[in-house]
Amino acid sequence: MITEKTETLTPEELTRYSRHLSIPEVSVEGQLKLKKAKVLCIGAGGLGAPLSMYLTAAGVGTLGLVDFDVVDFSNLQRQVIYSTEDVGKSKLKIAEKRLHGINPGVKINLHETRLSSANALELFKDYDVIADGTDNFPTRYLVNDACVLTGKPNVYGSIFRFEGQVSVFDAKRGPCYRCLYPEPPPPGMVPSCAEGGVLGVLPGIVGTLQALETIKLILNQGEPLIGRLVLFDALKMKFRELKLRKDPKCPICGENRTITKLIDYEQFCGMKPEVSNVGTDFDIELEAFKTLREQKADYFLLDVRESFEWEICHFPEAKLIPLKELPDRLGELDGTKEMIVHCKSGGRSSKAVDLLRKSGFQKARNLKGGITGWADKIDPSVPKY
Repeated sequence: MITEKTETLTPEELTRYSRHLSIPEVSVEGQLKLKKAKVLCIGAGGLGAPLSMYLTAAGVGTLGLVDFDVVDFSNLQRQVIYSTEDVGKSKLKIAEKRLHGINPGVKINLHETRLSSANALELFKDYDVIADGTDNFPTRYLVNDACVLTGKPNVYGSIFRFEGQVSVFDAKRGPCYRCLYPEPPPPGMVPSCAEGGVLGVLPGIVGTLQALETIKLILNQGEPLIGRLVLFDALKMKFRELKLRKDPKCPICGENRTITKLIDYEQFCGMKPEVSNVGTDFDIELEAFKTLREQKADYFLLDVRESFEWEICHFPEAKLIPLKELPDRLGELDGTKEMIVHCKSGGRSSKAVDLLRKSGFQKARNLKGGITGWADKIDPSVPKY
């Protein structure tokens, strides 16, 4: 894929990469390709941590990191590039320090911003390979479409609970992500990792496989996962492979392309966080809810999270009915009282309020910010997850 060479490897590099140089498929020529390569990692979280660490150790010349978040205590179970003392600090600043500790010869470009339709094409143009370490559908579709429009290969990985997926989407040589999933799932149908959980070791496995595929692309060696999707089941310790075909009707890489520019993918997927589907008139602010509790007002509090989330933390007066069960359990609700609905951060509860009001519960309101907002702004003793 990358054929241009820098002049040579330094004596220090010859020693550092000596185990690479003794592999015929790598040798000095391949190591020079790695040194010349530019890889952009989208996300510096569970997948981005092992991905960036192994690419840095391998000697990829320029590594770009895109993220805008700070280290959270709940990240440490899987994001092995960070430590406890990093909580609250910029992920990218900490990652840069750690990666330079692994290999000071690698150039690290920090893009401390949210990837969007406004900046994706500009960010991608200077890199050879894009590695997608994101955990949500809006960004996944954005990365795919930007890769197709810029002609870059997309090294894809995803994780959920005990299962992972890895592939390489390259519209020049095979299918893209939309050939596999033309449209995103309806809002709320697929929980995020935050809602559904993920085994901490899983992103290490999948992120390392992404690093492997990235290196193979750079070296132009082996059989990259173009047109193949690898499925990993950690509980059964099994890998499965699915053959993928390019869809001639694909809206972004097909014969009659209908997508020619990037769009606002969060609205497209219906996943904009903490925005009520029924309008702000049906929200209740955290401070107002605090007042109701202090006044011991007569209200009905409904928690639409999952049972495992309830076990971590919950309001003692709440009734738990997970969102997916709500349509079949409306008879358990008290529609005579003011009803306050909450989830983790406000997304699922806004969907619940929409359903409830359409079902005749006109006193239902969404707790804006959810129990995480309550922990942040009202009661820091409430555990966050």
